[in-house]
Amino acid sequence: MSDGGRSVTGDGGEPTSGREARLQSESSPRVRRVVGLVDTDSFAKWGAHLLATAPAHWDVELRTVATPRSASRQQLRSAFRGLDDRLAHLAAAPSEPLGVDAVVEQLRRDPPDAVLVSLIGPVAELVIDEVHRRVRRRPVLVTGLPGISYPSKWKGVFFRARADLFVLHSHREVRAYEELAAEGGVEPHFALATLPFARRAGAVRGAVAVRDAVVFAAQPSVPAERAERARVVGWLAETARRHPEWRVVIKVRATAGEQQTHREPYPYPDLVPADAPANLVVESGPMAEHLDRAVALVTISSTAVLEAAARGVPALTLTDFGIGRHLINEVFVGSGLEGDSVDLVDGRFGTVRPEWMHANHFHPESENDWAERAEHLMEQRDAGVLVDRPAARRSRGGALRRAWERKNALGADDHSVLGAVALGVGAPVRAVKRIVRQVRRLVRPPEAPVVLAPTSQRAGTGGAGGAGGAGGAGGAGVPRVPRVPRVPRVPRSERVGDREQELVPGRDAG
Repeated sequence: MSDGGRSVTGDGGEPTSGREARLQSESSPRVRRVVGLVDTDSFAKWGAHLLATAPAHWDVELRTVATPRSASRQQLRSAFRGLDDRLAHLAAAPSEPLGVDAVVEQLRRDPPDAVLVSLIGPVAELVIDEVHRRVRRRPVLVTGLPGISYPSKWKGVFFRARADLFVLHSHREVRAYEELAAEGGVEPHFALATLPFARRAGAVRGAVAVRDAVVFAAQPSVPAERAERARVVGWLAETARRHPEWRVVIKVRATAGEQQTHREPYPYPDLVPADAPANLVVESGPMAEHLDRAVALVTISSTAVLEAAARGVPALTLTDFGIGRHLINEVFVGSGLEGDSVDLVDGRFGTVRPEWMHANHFHPESENDWAERAEHLMEQRDAGVLVDRPAARRSRGGALRRAWERKNALGADDHSVLGAVALGVGAPVRAVKRIVRQVRRLVRPPEAPVVLAPTSQRAGTGGAGGAGGAGGAGGAGVPRVPRVPRVPRVPRSERVGDREQELVPGRDAG
């Protein structure tokens, strides 16, 4: 029977719920309810697949948050392929997006033990702040970044400093982010997890009917310039002409009208020439399905290269535009996967070097600590001793400032009156600050980014040969690129000061 909402035994003894909890604690871990929040395509894929690797005693669910860049239903279906039994239903029926206020209200009314905040930077900051302010017995807040997160980026830390745990995916990333956080006055709170869709256990998928595809993993903003992206398409077209036995696939993450985590001003499909060979095709869909047919994977720096390496699929990270922070390809120096367009056209691909793997995404899963540390934080929450972490944002402004950050995160999806007022006040101030920064740059130009020379598979720098290519043709004198030197950091005064205010409402990812 029930007594004031509390289940009791029929004989007035110990409450049934208390007895069950005691018996459960003696025989098995306590069941934990964990809710994941996702929005864009890459954060949806990462958040869902990370939760799918969570301990079996976690009762997990996933909710989509409505933001200016929320993934379409088709993108969500692709992102949710290959999940475990707890979340497998989402591939067929993704959850309907809910506004931030509705999501936070659900958490307020029925707080779970933990929330995985797998959201684009400004939205992650907004949700974390709202949970702190509005949920009385708040859940543990776990967050992180999808894909390759090296070199470390202050913006990623800045938006997520108040989360209790920040998940990264390699020992190298954890070291870099701990150093960056300490430099910026944020107490490190980073944990390690194998990148969920690059787990080596996923490399065995059974026999496939045919392997006939060279898959190019497109990125929306790398390389950034139209001319560079057109050059990439030209190399792919030439590869298709030289190898009519292959399908050369430009694998895109969004079709026309769909949003992505990062904006794509020059989509690859728009750059394919009218006279392109018939075996050069543009396709979307889950990367895992493309890798099932892949002879090789090619990219500038997409995380898909790690998926390929985990499956033993040869790969190539193109270095024709150099090696540097802005290309997100420094991490691949020494991997055995670096190459150039000549390697691509010749059909020469690399295999990952064992000595590179441990520090870079392929550590043993026994070294992962994210779930254990999240469990410990949930125990602190149970005991009422979970400590709130301070924000990295030092600016003040009260309700009007919060309204400005909300408008920044949600853009046109924020319909609040105070948000409109904040935009009216903040937009002119931001415009003035931009003019001041432009003047400063004229007086004191910023340092040019450190860019190393291209490298190739032909000079003994890469893996064990091609997937059916010409092996050794051309460019034999290209020198090996040395290990990446330490890149000077942006001064903290620039990172933590005005650059916080540069964000454009509804646009910046972090």
